[in-house]
Amino acid sequence: MPFTRRQFVVGLSALSALGASVPFLPTALADATGQAVSGRRVFNLLINPEPPSLSSFNTTAGTSVTASSKVLEGLLTYDEALNARPALATAWEAAPDGLSYRFTLREGVKWHDGEPFTSADVAFSLDLIKRFHPRGSSTFANLERVDTPDDHTAIVHLSKPAPYLIRGFAGGETPILPKHLYASGDPLSNLHNNAPVGTGPFRFKRWERGSFIEYERNPNYWDPAATVVDTLILKVIPDGAARLAAFENGTLDAGGQSPVPLSELERLTKSGRLKATTRGYRYTITPTMLEFNLDNPLLSRLEVRQAIAHALDREVIRKVVYYGYAEASYSPIPKSFANYVYEGPNPYPFDTEAANALLDKAGLVKKGPWRFSLTLDPLPYGDSYSRTATYVRSALARIGIEVKLRAQDFPTYIKRIYTDRDFDFAVVGMGTLYDPTVGVQRLFWSKNFRQGVPFSNGTHYNNPEVDRLLESAAVETDEQKRGELFKAFQKIVIEEVPSITLVMQQQVSVYNARVSGFEDDANGLDSSLANISLADTGGAHA
Repeated sequence: MPFTRRQFVVGLSALSALGASVPFLPTALADATGQAVSGRRVFNLLINPEPPSLSSFNTTAGTSVTASSKVLEGLLTYDEALNARPALATAWEAAPDGLSYRFTLREGVKWHDGEPFTSADVAFSLDLIKRFHPRGSSTFANLERVDTPDDHTAIVHLSKPAPYLIRGFAGGETPILPKHLYASGDPLSNLHNNAPVGTGPFRFKRWERGSFIEYERNPNYWDPAATVVDTLILKVIPDGAARLAAFENGTLDAGGQSPVPLSELERLTKSGRLKATTRGYRYTITPTMLEFNLDNPLLSRLEVRQAIAHALDREVIRKVVYYGYAEASYSPIPKSFANYVYEGPNPYPFDTEAANALLDKAGLVKKGPWRFSLTLDPLPYGDSYSRTATYVRSALARIGIEVKLRAQDFPTYIKRIYTDRDFDFAVVGMGTLYDPTVGVQRLFWSKNFRQGVPFSNGTHYNNPEVDRLLESAAVETDEQKRGELFKAFQKIVIEEVPSITLVMQQQVSVYNARVSGFEDDANGLDSSLANISLADTGGAHA
């Protein structure tokens, strides 16, 4: 079928956004520059924004997890019910007292440089992650040591039980690194952070900054039947219109984390050539939150934060910003953790009159149209956070707070919030992950205020009772008692408002109908993609 003029123009615009200099080839495989490639199966995955690192051992940046997990594997993978499945470990067993885990490691596995994978790599990696990962100090807080009685056995010893830990060994969350390449020097400045060497189904080939990351199939992968993809291209497309065009004309095969405006999903999937799914996100559910800088004298005042909470209508955010792909929530723990759900009332329901009354009582009267001004920094990751920020600006204007929106690239945002702390409040998205001790504790635990570490306690919240409840829940093996601890924690942080949970997102993946094999993994497109499948449609798209 010949191209229409619109299809031709859309194809050119998408390639232009990728730095390509050739026309789009609709029925041939193509490499990252758009050149036709014969006999190779190429899978083009959106990655936006560009990751700060290609190894996730020291960052929770979403795109670093996406990039890292294709090369660096974990001990386990997980299905949609968060049941563990073998990866670098083929068997595992917890001691009856919960103080140790014994892992039997896969034999015959090689690092991409040909060196053998052994238990020494596991012991080294877990120690490194405990020290450098933003969640490591909480995830592995009870890690005492890792014994390695032989090359294929690793025994993890804990000082206290960690009932959540067995779900923490996915590749994106706890990547196993090659000890022989990291044992000397500063691991944070190791050159392999941006040219990773792993055991995974794909090997790093090149990174063209601002354009794409190219991986190639690992011919020595321990499961030779796993992947049918010869070349995996992670394409950086910061412009929203160009991303939409790239899905439409076939230059993208898949993209996660709601890669296109949600308003376009129905039109985009109407023909059946493209599909959308909310599966593949069970490992982490992402709330959209407002985080306050509690070091700011104005925002350190409880009544100001309470007034802002009263001014926000979560149903508007759910319907207008997320087009229904979200669930309104005032608690930071999602309902998927059924035993931990907080059932108390929302102390700050949408009530503009109450918000104004709080500010009046606080002596923050209007001078002209405004009481005071704040600058709001939305996370530069897709368009949902900026759309949320636009709503917040409108909502707070009704109570006399002038909100100035500040747009910036991802590295600048991270530095501003977590290193310089040069912000008033921010729209953020923080994955709750597979357990509240891992995904939620880091945001409220005073010991996780770690200046310079992204996605840690960015508010600088400090409440000793909250610390006690979180630390107790982290080691409590009785599910009912653990639930009560988490519920007590939620009650306090909801009332003290160091941050405001707005909605729990329903993330969407968009993909070509010929693609399958990622949806039943709890990490979806953030998994290794070892089992990705590309159906033969008589002319695969690049």
